[in-house]
Amino acid sequence: MPRITMLLWAMAALALAQTAKSKAVPAPDDVAAPPSDAEKTASGLVSKVLRPGKGTTHPTKTDVVTVHYTGWTTDGKSFDSSVSRGKPATFALDKVIPGWTEGVQLMVTGEKRRFWIPEKLAYKGKEGRPAGMLVFDVELISFKPPAPKETAVDPTQTPDDVQRPPDDAKRTESGLRYKILKAGTGDQRPERTSSVTVNYSGWTTDGKLFDSSYARHEPMTFRLNRVIPGWTEGLQLMVEGEKRRFWIPESLAYAGQGPVNGDLVFDVELIKIN
Repeated sequence: MPRITMLLWAMAALALAQTAKSKAVPAPDDVAAPPSDAEKTASGLVSKVLRPGKGTTHPTKTDVVTVHYTGWTTDGKSFDSSVSRGKPATFALDKVIPGWTEGVQLMVTGEKRRFWIPEKLAYKGKEGRPAGMLVFDVELISFKPPAPKETAVDPTQTPDDVQRPPDDAKRTESGLRYKILKAGTGDQRPERTSSVTVNYSGWTTDGKLFDSSYARHEPMTFRLNRVIPGWTEGLQLMVEGEKRRFWIPESLAYAGQGPVNGDLVFDVELIKIN
């Protein structure tokens, strides 16, 4: 299968059984052909605003968008619908069919549009995918830039700022300092008693690595109330997929009673909230 250029169809295939049981969204009256007041771009994409949105900012080609949508063939058959599933879809605009990539960039948050997408901007006659012109109703719920790509650095390598946090590191009331190294996804954060799975490396402030799940190639799972206070507090700030660097004062680490003493520095990647 080609690299996810057909994301919408992949989502449809994964949810086929559920969608079949869901209530179908009726096809619009103009599904067979766009009306005379629809707008057409130079590429041949046709669209009509069904509901205005708010603001003036549009997504860019690489933004990650969250949408509700329904798709029909021109004979009125619905082949995919996040509305029927009751769950919006989130994806990068440059990973879907060209008609979506172009069309959603015309929209603003809260807007709903109907698109008539010619086959050359849809699935281009590929076997097993909806053929011909396709019609989509799309509601743009939100959009954001893609997460920055993490550079290919050895996760056990001592960071340059191990001795002291940089000026742009944030500080909590307890004295915990941190900096986001890689953005995560979603907005769910663990609670004090949550079980989490993480990868991590830990250093003393003189740059000595004293522990690393990366080195063992084995993520660690534990409850947040069973680890040092700096971890209990810090991990509750994170979302899944996020990676942070923590500068943990001794009072929030082992308090002079543990396997390592003094202030500690950890890079922690939250893999999963269990």
